[in-house]
Amino acid sequence: MKSKRPDNVVYSDEEGFNASILPYATNVGAPAIRMDDVVSWKSRGISNVNKEFESKFNELKKQYQNLMEEYEWNELVYNSKFSFEPVVGEIYHLYRDAAGVNFLSLIGPQEWNKEHIGTFKLNSDKKWIVL
Repeated sequence: MKSKRPDNVVYSDEEGFNASILPYATNVGAPAIRMDDVVSWKSRGISNVNKEFESKFNELKKQYQNLMEEYEWNELVYNSKFSFEPVVGEIYHLYRDAAGVNFLSLIGPQEWNKEHIGTFKLNSDKKWIVL
């Protein structure tokens, strides 16, 4: 003879069913099982990660722009006209003559009335540093 039990309550009984080994609550006094709100956790995670990616991207973009600027200045100086071997650590000045040809000189812009493009220093890596 089977006893009548409510649908929302499970009992341990002598019929072989042991509710204490179930991985979930089986009586009305047990704490409620609620699903965690993983959507908001995901949203916060995505937002934080995207901010980090954006920050890193902007940093790399700035480094790339600086590198390209250095490359362009070095290209300009190395393609200019000069008839001497530049010394590492010395300061040189880049000018443009009336014909539009760029040339490198030791003479400073205050001492000469030529179109001054920039002042450079040659480092030990043979890279021109804009001053």
